[in-house]
Amino acid sequence: MPKAAELTPLGVASLALLAEQPMHPYEMYQVLMARHEDRLVKVRPGTLYHAVGRLEENGLVEATGTEREGNRPERTTYRITEAGHQALDARLQAMLSTPVNEYPLFPHAIAEAHHLPASVVIGLLEDRLVALNADLDFLVRAESTVTAKGLDRKYWIDITYQQAMRRTEIAWIRGLLEELGSGLLPWDEPRPTPTELSHKPKESLGKRS
Repeated sequence: MPKAAELTPLGVASLALLAEQPMHPYEMYQVLMARHEDRLVKVRPGTLYHAVGRLEENGLVEATGTEREGNRPERTTYRITEAGHQALDARLQAMLSTPVNEYPLFPHAIAEAHHLPASVVIGLLEDRLVALNADLDFLVRAESTVTAKGLDRKYWIDITYQQAMRRTEIAWIRGLLEELGSGLLPWDEPRPTPTELSHKPKESLGKRS
């Protein structure tokens, strides 16, 4: 059996679905899309079939039967095994307890944004705010939908987490835009040349006694 740390995000999502009830991969894909879990994991029908195949090879899921409807291809239904439950539990515990640097793109872009003129940065960040606010609106509507359905909150706390992350980023970007717009954060200053940098005097480390 593979180590829990070897489970991919799609593997975790697949095991979690099969822990609810046996399904065939296409049904799993439909449920993931209906729940908008493609916001959390990268999923396509082909990659999902491959992920389920890997889980079966490792003894984490097993086939329960194959059926055919009309002229459609045969569909194999899978269920999670006891080993699958153990691997899912172990991986979830590690994911919840241990912070991991996932190398998101936006912090990297911010770190290098000084290469662009202030006017360009401001325009791009304003575009990002529009997209973030639209996404936040979507998440708020999603919360209203699941609340109206009476679904227990434990099943959709990820929605409120995503809302909090969007609101935090929106507030941070607005603060940065205010600093750039007011000049509080100097930006378009002459860049030092490589020659200037190489001749910059180094700070003294102090005299040795």
